[in-house]
Amino acid sequence: MKQFVKRLTALLLSAALCAVPLSGCAQDGAGMALSVCVGNAPESLDPIYAEDTSGQTVLAHLYENLMRVTADSTGKTSVIPGIAKSVDQEEETKEGAISVTYTFRLRSARWSDGQPVTAGDFVYAWQRLADPARGSRYADLLSVVSGYREARASGDMSLLKVTAKNDNTLVVVLNGHYDWFIKEVCTSPATMPLREDVVQRLKTASGSQSWWEGDPTQLVTNGPYTVAALEENRLLQLEANDRYYAAQPGPQSIAFHFAGSAEEAWSLYESKTVDAVWPLPDARLTELAADPEWSPLPELSTYAALFNCASDLFSDPALREALTLAIDRAALAQAAGAAALPAEGVVPPGVPENEEEDFRSLGSGLLDNAPETYEDRCRQARALLEEAGYNSGADLGEQKFLYLKNDVNDAVAQLLCQQWQEVLGIQVTPSGLTERNLMAALRSGEYTLAGRTLTASANDAECFLMSWTTESRENLVYYENSAYDTLMKIVAGAADGTARMGCLHDAEALLLMNFAFAPLYTKGTDWELRETLTGAFRDPRGWFSFANVVARTP
Repeated sequence: MKQFVKRLTALLLSAALCAVPLSGCAQDGAGMALSVCVGNAPESLDPIYAEDTSGQTVLAHLYENLMRVTADSTGKTSVIPGIAKSVDQEEETKEGAISVTYTFRLRSARWSDGQPVTAGDFVYAWQRLADPARGSRYADLLSVVSGYREARASGDMSLLKVTAKNDNTLVVVLNGHYDWFIKEVCTSPATMPLREDVVQRLKTASGSQSWWEGDPTQLVTNGPYTVAALEENRLLQLEANDRYYAAQPGPQSIAFHFAGSAEEAWSLYESKTVDAVWPLPDARLTELAADPEWSPLPELSTYAALFNCASDLFSDPALREALTLAIDRAALAQAAGAAALPAEGVVPPGVPENEEEDFRSLGSGLLDNAPETYEDRCRQARALLEEAGYNSGADLGEQKFLYLKNDVNDAVAQLLCQQWQEVLGIQVTPSGLTERNLMAALRSGEYTLAGRTLTASANDAECFLMSWTTESRENLVYYENSAYDTLMKIVAGAADGTARMGCLHDAEALLLMNFAFAPLYTKGTDWELRETLTGAFRDPRGWFSFANVVARTP
């Protein structure tokens, strides 16, 4: 909404500006007016482009997917039917290739303008997401769907095996076993249904490809809420959708306040303007970290130093290993903030191995972060540099370390380059860039060293590891390893969950043994909700749900 040119202040409801605690506005869920802050104004309310927490959170309240995530009283989440009232699964093996067909039968749900939600609305949305001309970073969510590569290569989205058998039946064919398809793809904001006629009408009305920008009160939604009013860059007011198919025990209205910084968001919470807040400022995180019982919520990302494996310099794995061993991850994590931890692998904490266990906790020990062994690692690094044919780091010439410029990344880049200088004598200059310029350098291969946050479109280890296969467009280090490619193909065809996870652990270990990049640190986060309230939860992928917030019973 940063680019909105229209200010709809006349439509603001008085509840949107309620500057008293929620408990003073309502005593239970029925009729409750909830106010929250989950970051800055959304960059987009187009499901395929929304990347920030605030945008994805708003979308999770406006639209409903085939499945939806819910939480119990303990905060444990589970996936239940959403627009799909049921789903059947059928497997077929032909010429050694496995395909899995999902048939979703939709419930009798309606859009906020009264029209029925149809399977065709999902077909349109998913084809739109997969279309390379759209340039969505979430397109690879559908890479597991048969016909994905053919559709993107030809531009013919009808090749994507997502079809409407009739208005109430959606059929999706996958090119293998993907345990995370239902719980991740079918609940993602990026795969929410859209009405083609609405998108085209709003695009015409706004005169912009950003069809949602002109007047968001004209959005037609199928979720529990609709947009009631907007004040540009300050507040978005949602009201309960009276055509939503399910009963709504939670707030009648939700006011999303926008803050330009964590400190500003926290001030809204302290002044009781809002009753839920994210992100927390460093001062508050430091205060929480003083409590030995507190632990940050993991963010599904790993910040890493990338080596261009296709470059003349870093095609040598010995040199990549030398730079990796010279890194003091504990010091970098400290520079990254109170909720950062030294990376222990490619896959960050918080990614499930199974219903009870964490992938990272079962795959620990891949990276040595012990302070007492750092000097030994540095000696090994210097020996490897010599083994690679360099008398000193100065022989490599001056290098640049490209990264996305912000305060945290500035501090980390400066310290990392200092470590390489002190341990190996390599002169590396930090160079902070905009997101566009950084991605242009990474995709063109015009770099040797770079810093990048590694993320995944779904909360599964496979999604963090599939990016590094030879054919992946996200393989920005140009890593090639036939054994790794084979392992990932085995994972895609594995019907046995335990065997699949074993292969994923092997793949991660192989990737790190080849030093295609160096994981540096992972980040945690936290948020706060008034003690008088319950029912909100944060999805592990980053967005929040406030649809079931009610007053806590005494």
